[in-house]
Amino acid sequence: MRTLYQFHGGVHPPTNKTQSTRTPIAPAPLPGKLVIPFHQHVGNMARPLVKAGNRVLKGQLIGMPEDGVSSAVHASTSGTISAIGMAVVAHASGLPDLCATLIPDGQEEWVTHEGMAYRTAAGADVRLALRLAGVVGLGGAVFPSDLKLRSGKHKIKSLVLNGAECEPYITCDDMLMRERAAEIIRGAEIMRFMLDAEEVLIGIEDNKPEAIAAMQLAAAASDDKMEVIVVPTIYPSGGAKQLMRILTGIEIAAGVRSTEKGMQCFNVATALSIYRALQFGEPLLSRIVTVTGNVRNAQNFEVLIGAPVNELVALADPLPDTNLYIMGGPMMGVPLPSAQVSVVKATNCIIAASDKLFPPPPPALPCIRCTRCAEACPADLQPQELFWFAQSKNFGKAQEYSLFDCIECGACSYVCPSHIPLVQYYRFAKSEIRALEHEQAAADLARERYEFRQSRIERDKQEKAEKLAQKEMTALAARQSAATPEAAADNSAQLRIQAAVEHAREQAAAARPKNIDTLTPRQQAEIAEIEARRAKAREMAHPDAGQPKE
Repeated sequence: MRTLYQFHGGVHPPTNKTQSTRTPIAPAPLPGKLVIPFHQHVGNMARPLVKAGNRVLKGQLIGMPEDGVSSAVHASTSGTISAIGMAVVAHASGLPDLCATLIPDGQEEWVTHEGMAYRTAAGADVRLALRLAGVVGLGGAVFPSDLKLRSGKHKIKSLVLNGAECEPYITCDDMLMRERAAEIIRGAEIMRFMLDAEEVLIGIEDNKPEAIAAMQLAAAASDDKMEVIVVPTIYPSGGAKQLMRILTGIEIAAGVRSTEKGMQCFNVATALSIYRALQFGEPLLSRIVTVTGNVRNAQNFEVLIGAPVNELVALADPLPDTNLYIMGGPMMGVPLPSAQVSVVKATNCIIAASDKLFPPPPPALPCIRCTRCAEACPADLQPQELFWFAQSKNFGKAQEYSLFDCIECGACSYVCPSHIPLVQYYRFAKSEIRALEHEQAAADLARERYEFRQSRIERDKQEKAEKLAQKEMTALAARQSAATPEAAADNSAQLRIQAAVEHAREQAAAARPKNIDTLTPRQQAEIAEIEARRAKAREMAHPDAGQPKE
């Protein structure tokens, strides 16, 4: 028997799982319209490859993954693309996102597809195939699976397959393991081969006896070392870090990746989609969705990606007092902005809610410092401290108290006697911190651009000045080199002439008549009279000559 370990905290909410496990998985009918978002995964949005009016085949690539972290998007069936535009998607914000609207033609005509021999193919080619098949984590994180299957610098000892499915109401993984255990195991073999893992550990909670038996039978038929491990039913044992702690006793500290500890974790539904993608070349076009809650016939359905939620819920016959739909479970799920949004890759459960099923919480009371939240926290945090910091917008202190280690499981809110919506405060603080970091990054980028522009202007000025100086020096050198002996002689003669003219002027100014030394007084008076008339004439000819200049 393998020794099991415990993680800190945890709670035991009512499971409410039997309602949707009474009947097998049923295929949902082909809807009249599919609205397929181009952003259904962690990372960058897929780039649209189709336009309105294009006819597409089932499995055809309609969204190309962009940059490093991204994944492909495909047409869920054959038909015509009626629009490419913004539409409200399955997100708590209610904001629209870019989507392709596909009108099915009912023919279900497949694009050409085939599997690949993953054992003889290059690892990069296998990961590319998964990337183009749009395979992402179906446990809720929707992280591109091809990125998790890279063989890094850390040796992977244990590949953990997560079949715990700890959150109340959700049973899609339970039914998948009951009905398709062999395909899940085939997917686990592919992942073990790609990661070169020594063992495969499959963790399933003890409230799923049928799934445990089916997985044990399928694992026994495999040539790989696989072990189905039954774990206690406690929420949130389905968290990746919590399940790895239970199975191996290894604690994954904050800021540490599981691969650094020799482990990698995948959801059982992800394993099946990896198998289908590589064995048959089938992209991720559908998934199992639990429809439960305030309905008459709770059940699991295999639903095409892009199918409207209201048409899916109608298959379970919702009761008249249904007033809200929740995507996910009651602990971590998000309320949908509309029943007209579409099923996406992250949609594992739709809960029809009513005031009778989920009564409105009473008004929040002041914190009484009972520490129940700290006792229940699986991440071993101090939720009451984080609440005060988030409430006072002291985001720096919240980060010091490891706010981003919170997995938002809702265990603290579940046990709080003051009915404080703690997780909502944590989400608010995280979003504000991310917004501030984004603004700071934008400001830093703007400053860098401004400084670069100023340095470029100064550099241009200096270069222009240097070019002008060089041009003047070149012109001067050209003039000097172009000067001929004849030109030099002409310049010399001109200088001599100018000097002679100046010398003549000086002599004329210094010259004095020699016949005026022995003049009689009468002659001198006549000369003076003549000079006076000359002066008068000059004055009349040039009246402004004697005026001072202003």
